[in-house]
Amino acid sequence: MPELPEVEVCRRGIEPELLAQPILGVAIRAPRLRLPIPPELAEWLPGCCIAAVRRRGKYLLLDCRRADGSGGTLIIHLGMSGHLRFVAPGDPVGRHDHFDLCLPGRILRLSDPRRFGVVTWQPGAPEDSARHPLLAVQGVEPLSPEFTVDWLESVFSRRASPVKPVLMDSHLLVGVGNIYASESLFRAGISPLRAANRIARGRLATLVQAVQETLSEAIAAGGSSIRDYVHSDGSSGWFQIQAAVYDRDGQPCRRCAGLVRQVRQAGRSTYYCPGCQR
Repeated sequence: MPELPEVEVCRRGIEPELLAQPILGVAIRAPRLRLPIPPELAEWLPGCCIAAVRRRGKYLLLDCRRADGSGGTLIIHLGMSGHLRFVAPGDPVGRHDHFDLCLPGRILRLSDPRRFGVVTWQPGAPEDSARHPLLAVQGVEPLSPEFTVDWLESVFSRRASPVKPVLMDSHLLVGVGNIYASESLFRAGISPLRAANRIARGRLATLVQAVQETLSEAIAAGGSSIRDYVHSDGSSGWFQIQAAVYDRDGQPCRRCAGLVRQVRQAGRSTYYCPGCQR
């Protein structure tokens, strides 16, 4: 699944091509993905211009405004393997191409083979998008000033479950998925099996820094190549090739002579080095 770095890379890739562009039309080829696609988008979007391209967690937010100031926010989630790409008008439509945003001279096309993505709408001003049920439950952004050791200590002190699933809880902290949680905990030297409320404040400060550095480096590297995920220009990310522990079960740790292990936590694979992570 595209995680925060992949979505941020996508946002940065499409933003220059979308800003101030008028929306000429919409094509909806599937009645629903993970949620129904509002058929009214075909009426609401034409005549709007794209005023901003934002991200909230793993959601892309396209602020669409009319000349009179009315409009709303188009909310897009890429699901498990969805991606956005620009195509020329008249470009053949593939089996999994479910949604088109028609612009002058090009089309922004959403392809989603598994149909786990989302295309929906929140009317009103850009700040009103935070009220949408999908966004209202989102936690703190890990690259924002709100993600501090004080905040993390307060959250972790009330949770006795293993730290990795807590770190991945989007109601608390958004966008830190399986790959980056494993890598951040390795970087911080914290075992994913350790109870969240049994981590000292000094180590939490290290974890805050590790999460931010891991995500920032992944964004700079173009995200991760996850199955058939690609960026809007068709390229793939390379961060996963640099992974220290993720998907390296039984291989030598890059830091010590031990072997990376894999365990299951909350239905997900967790990778860690028992020698380096305590």
